[in-house]
Amino acid sequence: MFPVMTTIRAHIYVSGRVQGVSYRRFVVREARALDITGWAMNLPDRRVEVIAEGEENAVEELMRRLREGPTLAIVRDMEVHREPPTGEHESFTIRR
Repeated sequence: MFPVMTTIRAHIYVSGRVQGVSYRRFVVREARALDITGWAMNLPDRRVEVIAEGEENAVEELMRRLREGPTLAIVRDMEVHREPPTGEHESFTIRR
């Protein structure tokens, strides 16, 4: 018997020093490594917004990695909203 994989979607807002430190590129690299689809985008208020959709364990692992961030980032807070998965994305990209 194979385990049932649950697909989830997380809408994440990351705040702190997360712009100008390659945070979005870090998110893309980590999400693709975990086979997660969605996007990351800088917001005018200096936060980074992330939509992540994939297998539940993978999305949870991505959120753990997002809390750490790349070397120059300082993550002060992460706001996470669970949403129904849509399957609308084929890969993980940076939105501008």
